[in-house]
Amino acid sequence: MPEQENTEMINDTPWDYSVDVLVVGSGNGAMTAALCNYEMGSKDVLVVEKADKYGGTSGVSGGGVWIPCNRYAKAAGAADSIDNAKQYLQHTLAGRDVPQELVDTYLDNGFKMVDFMHERTQMRYQTLAHYPDYYTDLPGSMTGHRSMEPEPIMASELGDDFETLSLSHHMMRMFGCIHFTQVEAAELTARTKGWFGLTLKLVFNWLFDIPWMMRTRIGKRLCTGSAGVARLRLSMKDRDLPLWLNSPMKELITNDSGDVVGAVVQKDGQLVRVQARKAVILGSGGFEHNQELRDKYLPKPTNTEWSAGVRTNTGDGLVAGLKLGADTRLMNGAWWCTTLVTPGEVSPRLSVMEKSLPGSCMVNMNGERYANESQNYMAFQEELFKAHSEENSCAPSYHIFDARFRRSYIAGPLMTKDMKPDWTIPKEWYDTKFVAKADTIEALAEQLGINAANLASTVNKMNDYATTGKDLDFQRGEAAYDRYYGDPSITPNPCLAPIDEAPFYAMKVDAGDFGTYGGLNTTVNAEVKKEQGGVIKGLYAVGNCSAAILPTYPGPGSTLGPAMTMAYQAAKHINAYQ
Repeated sequence: MPEQENTEMINDTPWDYSVDVLVVGSGNGAMTAALCNYEMGSKDVLVVEKADKYGGTSGVSGGGVWIPCNRYAKAAGAADSIDNAKQYLQHTLAGRDVPQELVDTYLDNGFKMVDFMHERTQMRYQTLAHYPDYYTDLPGSMTGHRSMEPEPIMASELGDDFETLSLSHHMMRMFGCIHFTQVEAAELTARTKGWFGLTLKLVFNWLFDIPWMMRTRIGKRLCTGSAGVARLRLSMKDRDLPLWLNSPMKELITNDSGDVVGAVVQKDGQLVRVQARKAVILGSGGFEHNQELRDKYLPKPTNTEWSAGVRTNTGDGLVAGLKLGADTRLMNGAWWCTTLVTPGEVSPRLSVMEKSLPGSCMVNMNGERYANESQNYMAFQEELFKAHSEENSCAPSYHIFDARFRRSYIAGPLMTKDMKPDWTIPKEWYDTKFVAKADTIEALAEQLGINAANLASTVNKMNDYATTGKDLDFQRGEAAYDRYYGDPSITPNPCLAPIDEAPFYAMKVDAGDFGTYGGLNTTVNAEVKKEQGGVIKGLYAVGNCSAAILPTYPGPGSTLGPAMTMAYQAAKHINAYQ
């Protein structure tokens, strides 16, 4: 437990608490930082979290971690090398403001971090054998085994701490209750062979766990982001490492030399001064829910309501660092992903899989496509921004599909027709133009104010492409990543099928994100750099409050991989650990 004392003083004001290392935030990066510091010698570590639940963006995420040459891939016999990964990143990061030394440090230490945590904590992952890198047309790419997802874990192991765990996003829970893995998500969404049996198994295990059902409707088996966070939290509990919830960091405290020596934290409604004898590590997330910062830094259009990031991510760590003269990098970027802002739901859904499936297309208000819908979500939205203008508005866009698609695939909150019949679609969804339905493409366009002639032409072209298997506009379905979320039963291209069976549907899609990636500029040891040169001694930053190492999102888990690796790097530097 943090030591409470009132004898040591700075600026003539006593400390309320004193610890070796203070960690701000409770996502994967923050908790990895806490655990690594403990294991490397700093036994007195305190983690403070602004929200009433722990896990941050990591908890609600898919939980994937992109680490080339990790132990789980090696155990599965994957043939990869750091040189191949470096070649791939040289191509994907070309022209981006990312220091090569950060990339090299990440590649050289990512797999070491995984080994360190696997051998010393309850952190466990499974290799994603068939989830490809996001740019499989580039040299050095792999069609699997670079990303890993958390091994499922039973919520009951957390005891009372289950009540304050951030659960994986509701789109990753069947009926809002039953968690499923990333591999299972792909099978269930596309309804590939075996999906029905998998559904029955998941539902059966949930329904008939009577003792657990008496406690909560949320299934006991945790997967994806919440499983990854749960394992880290259990590892903290093994070491009696304290976690303060509802405890935002208000400001950093410096000494006369400008070194960070602690922070002001709001605990139980009171401001307390926490001394950090060795370091403060910021792992407090991005600024996606700070509209003022979005307007200042991000491309237009931009809106906090479109973001699937955690609502407490308002840039606290960034703002605190800027007050001390910190340098920044990549402030105009975010982890882009189109989102479905469903009326009545607490947070947007990420539009990842549905737009990739055959028998649909994405159009702007002119009724025209502007990108390959089956490419990775980050690249797709970057194309959206390039195409968007006042005369050619791509915000909102609309996902267009027909009756066959509606029967066959899960489409966000619309699910499938048998799971959510048309008569159950809320009137509000139609009134707000979140959803539209019509017997002709032209009538569908008129309901939404889309150029009807252009939409009809676009759909006709898509029907031609479905026949030939060749998308002459955007080459949809030619890359391995495109086909990952395709339907293998559709030929000749698993990403292309006709849109020709009435009634026709449209679903509104916004230019969203799941966090920002610009932030405090750091060294290879995660030390925060000064704008005027040098570093702010005693201050480290990891995760989305720091500037990204992989801003192009080269593979699934390109946020959590660097966050955890740089947390490991910070702990090594703080403790002079070799």
